[in-house]
Amino acid sequence: MDVVIRNATLADGRRGIDVAIADGRIAAVGARLPLRAARDIDAEGDLLTAPFVDAHFHMDATLSYGLPRVNASGTLLEGIALWGELKPQLSQQALVERALQYCDWAAARGLLAIRSHVDVCDDRLLAVEALLEVKRLVAPYLDLQLVAFPQDGVLRSPNALINLKRAIAMGVDVVGGIPHFERTMADGAESVRILCEFAADQGLRVDMHCDESDDPLSRHIETLAFQCHRLGLHGRVTGSHLTSMHSMDNYYVSKLLPLMRESGVAAIANPLINITLQGRHDSYPKRRGMTRVPEMLAMGIPVAFGHDCVMDPWYGLGSGDMLEVAHMGLHVAQMTGQDAMRDCFRAVTETPAAILGLEGYGVAPGCHADLVLLDAADPVEAIRLRAARRMVMRRGKVIAESPRARASLNLPGRPASVDFRLGRQAGLDSGNA
Repeated sequence: MDVVIRNATLADGRRGIDVAIADGRIAAVGARLPLRAARDIDAEGDLLTAPFVDAHFHMDATLSYGLPRVNASGTLLEGIALWGELKPQLSQQALVERALQYCDWAAARGLLAIRSHVDVCDDRLLAVEALLEVKRLVAPYLDLQLVAFPQDGVLRSPNALINLKRAIAMGVDVVGGIPHFERTMADGAESVRILCEFAADQGLRVDMHCDESDDPLSRHIETLAFQCHRLGLHGRVTGSHLTSMHSMDNYYVSKLLPLMRESGVAAIANPLINITLQGRHDSYPKRRGMTRVPEMLAMGIPVAFGHDCVMDPWYGLGSGDMLEVAHMGLHVAQMTGQDAMRDCFRAVTETPAAILGLEGYGVAPGCHADLVLLDAADPVEAIRLRAARRMVMRRGKVIAESPRARASLNLPGRPASVDFRLGRQAGLDSGNA
C-alpha cells in the first residue's frame, strides 16, 4: 500500500476504521487492516469523509466584491444589475486569477468538486473561455463542472440561446436556464421546454435557476419536472433555489412534490444566499425564503446545499467552507434532529456528488482516494464547529493540512488549553454524567 489511514471514524458511524490506498484509489476499508504501507497516518478517531461538493456556485463572479461598486441594498435585483455593469469591464486574465484563488481556498477547505454556472449572455463568451481554462488548470486537484447559464434569460436576452449552444460546443458540461427571469410566465415555460429538448438531444444534464422568488405563483419547477418526465431525463435534471416553494399553498405543494419525485428531479438550496436575498419585500412577519428541504427529503427527492456566492455582487461574505453552508441550512430549515443534522452533512457531500454524477466518489474500495480528515468526532460535531480540515487528500496525495482548533488559556484553576470538542478539553471526562 502507498498509504494507510488508521483509526478513523466514518460518516456512517463506523469507528476504528483503517483505509488503505494504492495507486490513487482506496484498496481496502476495515477495522485494523493487517497491511503495511509506505506511510501510516493516524486519524486518532477523527472523522474521515469523502470531500465536500458544492452543487451550485458562480465562479465567474467570485471575489469581485466592490467591482464596479458595492451592492448598497444587498438585493438580488441590484446584484444582477451590478453584474450587468461589470461584464463589459471583465478581462479573461482577471477572471482566471480570481477563480484560481477561490479554488485554492476550496482545496484548503476540502472542497474538491464544484458545479459552477457561467454567464453566456456576453457575446464574447469571455467568462466561458476563462472558466474552461480554469477547469483545465485545476483538474489535478479539483473537479469543476460548468453550467451554461443565460443570466439575463435565454429568450429575453438577444443571442443567449445561440451563445448557450456555442458554450456547450466549447466544452461546457450542463444546460442552464432562468425561467422566472423571462418577461412572462409563458416565456419562462417556453424557455424550459426549449432548453430541456436541447439537453435531451445532446445527452446532457440540466440545472436551472428556478423560481428564485418570493412569488408563490412562480411555478416553473412544475414545468421543469413535466419536461424532464416527458423527455426521459430522469436523474439528470436539477432545480436550483426553488425559493418560491417557501411561499406556495400547501395543497399545491402536495401535488408538486410527488411530480418532482416521479420525474427524478433533484433540488439544490443555497441557504446562505436564500436567507439573505429572499423576503426583502416583507415587513413582519418576514419569510425565511429557503425552499422546503425537510419536506422534499421526506418525499425522497435528493436535496443538496450550494454556496452560490462568495464575495461577489450578490454576497459580500463567504470563504468556500461547505460546513458553513450546512450550518446555515440546518438552522434555516430547522433540521435539528440527529438524523436531520446528518442529512445536512450529506447535502454537502454524498448528495451533490450524485447530482453531479461524480465517478469514484466515496469511502469504499475502488473509489478515488479523495479524502478529508476533520477535527471532529462525527458529522454533527463537524457542522457545529465548522471543523478544521486536518488533512485534505486528492488521489492519495496530501494537498492541504491545517492544525486542530485549540486555544491556550491563562485562567485561575482552569486547564492550560481548551479544545472546543466536548470531552477533549484537558481534565474533562465526557463519560461522566
